[in-house]
Amino acid sequence: MDVVNSGHAAALWVGLHLLLLLVLSLLVVRQRQRHKVALGDGGVPELAQAIRAFGNATEYVPAAMVGIAVLAVVDAPPLAVHVAGFLLFVGRVLHGVGLSNSGAASFPRAIGILMTWVAYVFLGAVLLFYAVA
Repeated sequence: MDVVNSGHAAALWVGLHLLLLLVLSLLVVRQRQRHKVALGDGGVPELAQAIRAFGNATEYVPAAMVGIAVLAVVDAPPLAVHVAGFLLFVGRVLHGVGLSNSGAASFPRAIGILMTWVAYVFLGAVLLFYAVA
C-alpha cells in the first residue's frame, strides 16, 4: 500500500484550502472592525477588496474541492491530486494577495485566475478521462 494515496493527497489540499478560506474571512472581519462596518462594505475600498477576495475564493474553491475529492474516489494517482491542488492553491493565494492589495488589475491577480482556470481544466480533463476509462 502506498504511504501517500490519493485520499491523503486530497485531504492535504482540502485542508489547506479550508485554512485559506478562513484566513481570507478573517481579513474581512479585521477590515470590518477597523472601519466599524457591520454590513456591506460601507464604501470602504479596503473592505470591499477583502470581501471580494474572500467571495471570489468561495466561488472557485468549493467546486474544485469536489473535483479533488472525486479524483480520490476514483483512485487517481496522488500526483494528479497534487497537481490540481497546487495549481488551485497557489492561484487562489496569488489572486487573494493581488485583490487585497489593489482593486485594480494586477500581475498576481491575473496569474492567480489563470492558475485557477488551469486547475479547473486539468481537473475536468482528468475526471473525464476516469469517467470513460
